[in-house]
Amino acid sequence: MDIRSSYDSAADAYAEHLFDELEQKPLDRHILNRFAEGVHGRGLVADLGCGPGHIAKYLHEQGVNICGIDLSPEMIRCAARLSPDLDFRVGDMTSLDFPPASLAGIVSFYSIVHFTSAELDGVFREFRRVLAPQGLLLLSFHVGDESVHVDDLWERPVNLDFRFHQPHEVAKVLRSADLPVIESSEREPYPDAEYQSRRCYLLATAV
Repeated sequence: MDIRSSYDSAADAYAEHLFDELEQKPLDRHILNRFAEGVHGRGLVADLGCGPGHIAKYLHEQGVNICGIDLSPEMIRCAARLSPDLDFRVGDMTSLDFPPASLAGIVSFYSIVHFTSAELDGVFREFRRVLAPQGLLLLSFHVGDESVHVDDLWERPVNLDFRFHQPHEVAKVLRSADLPVIESSEREPYPDAEYQSRRCYLLATAV
């Protein structure tokens, strides 16, 4: 079972448990509002690894012109059902179906969790390819050095490795891809609302 089939397996349960999670995460909403202000009126934004589409929906409600991309067709099905007025597409963030310099922004919430540190350079260079000059990238991830293997998500069979990253290392790779970080935030986990790991949010700009 690979990443795509794992998320296909867990899609309905994932959507059921996480679609409303932003209601319990005030800092996430604050940071998404900051991103929305930065990209408003500048063109199309892509939510990469959009899952059930809750981040895209929130940003759309803040006036952002946004589409959602996910590797899992079942996740896209869930997203389209939950937010039928938004554009969701199956796609691979390592090879995006967008022309160069065509996006005003990218939001990628916990979507680098299945990449090793060595793989991030190629991913970020693909992000940079599709971002317009001064386009914004909002990235979030779990802080640490560990990798957590999961065989089930909400009683659905999966085969996933969740990789944590160190903020300074991610920022270094972003900088090498011409995506220097302009703002950063970290927080402790919200009790009873999520997996209990420290979180990092990086806002970068395309140069």
